[in-house]
Amino acid sequence: MSDLHDVVIVGGGLVGASLAIALDRLGLDVGLVEATPAGELPAVFDQRNLSFAAATVNALTALGVMQRLEGAPGPIRRIHVSRAGDFGRVVMDAGDYGRDAFGQVVVARDFGRALEARLGELAHLTRYRPAKFVGLGECADGRREVLIADAAGERRLRARLVVGADGTRSAVRQALGIAASEHDYLQTLFVARVRTARAPDGTAWERFTDTGPTALLPRGDRHYGLVHGVARDEAEAVLALDDAAWLARLQDVLGWRAGRLLESGPRSAYPLIQVLAQQLVGERALLLGNAAQTIHPLGAQGFNLGLRDALTLAELIGDAEQDPGTDDLLQAYVQRRGPDREQTLAFSDGLARLTGNAAPLLRPLRSLGLVAAAQAAPLQSFLVGGAMGFRGQVPELCRSQAR
Repeated sequence: MSDLHDVVIVGGGLVGASLAIALDRLGLDVGLVEATPAGELPAVFDQRNLSFAAATVNALTALGVMQRLEGAPGPIRRIHVSRAGDFGRVVMDAGDYGRDAFGQVVVARDFGRALEARLGELAHLTRYRPAKFVGLGECADGRREVLIADAAGERRLRARLVVGADGTRSAVRQALGIAASEHDYLQTLFVARVRTARAPDGTAWERFTDTGPTALLPRGDRHYGLVHGVARDEAEAVLALDDAAWLARLQDVLGWRAGRLLESGPRSAYPLIQVLAQQLVGERALLLGNAAQTIHPLGAQGFNLGLRDALTLAELIGDAEQDPGTDDLLQAYVQRRGPDREQTLAFSDGLARLTGNAAPLLRPLRSLGLVAAAQAAPLQSFLVGGAMGFRGQVPELCRSQAR
């Protein structure tokens, strides 16, 4: 059985679904290969808290996704950064830059439902679900074969362009023979929802320690989204803590900046490992999002970076008005995404290594860095621009909320 498409996207998570919505605006025939059955959300749409940069909010509004959120997002109006044991702090206020907010905090499950609602409205999308990606076939007549398996057995799709948006352990990346480098930070990140005696006021609190970052992100439901990094060898013990001991641990790390911690929801744990594809494209194929780069969550840039990947691809295809899988278009994509990808990777990885290094000689350097960032307007502007997603050649949809 053979099905022809302009583009086949493997992976229906955050980035894959967003790309399908963006391509539908161009009238392209798109096939979306999803592991999750109809009526269910992929596992990635759990109780995690996603920090959407302003550029991301603009784009998702233009794509009609933000309007379908069931719960109100939480605006990030201020960012407060400090490190345990170091003097100095950085406080950035969106009002100082003529903005109401740097971005929004959205619960992943709510975002998944909003994406699902938009996917259901698309006119040019075929969804293969539940289906498993089996492999890639040959290129012939300007199309590449994609082998998938579903309840009816194996089938072959043919597409002008195959997009791997299937996550950190990307099967598409493996099928293309693209190697990936890995760096294990030897940290585990805990994610939960917490309630404090004081309702969030729009401030995102980020506290660095020797064993990883801890952050409180202001949600729209009077709770904070918590991320708490611990050394890998401590993870099991932290997971075993009862609620009282867990809250006491968090309070000790965060201090009283956000008030007394009263309650925590269930905890989820994720190992922090950076995975970088050594190249982004193959013959009539391209990698996006976590399949291309899975980065440290410092600065919450992972999904924001992946969405800019997807929107850049859609913009190039729309501008070219031609075969979306040509070598020229794919190389144009690589060139255009280079600066943003490299700067974001350098920022997240460099900050993770610097702030997580317990070496005493680094303490005064870090403190001086915090003081400099707090006082130097150009440095703050650079940090703010990156935090809001305005880095490199920004896709048009990121610049305006107009549809």
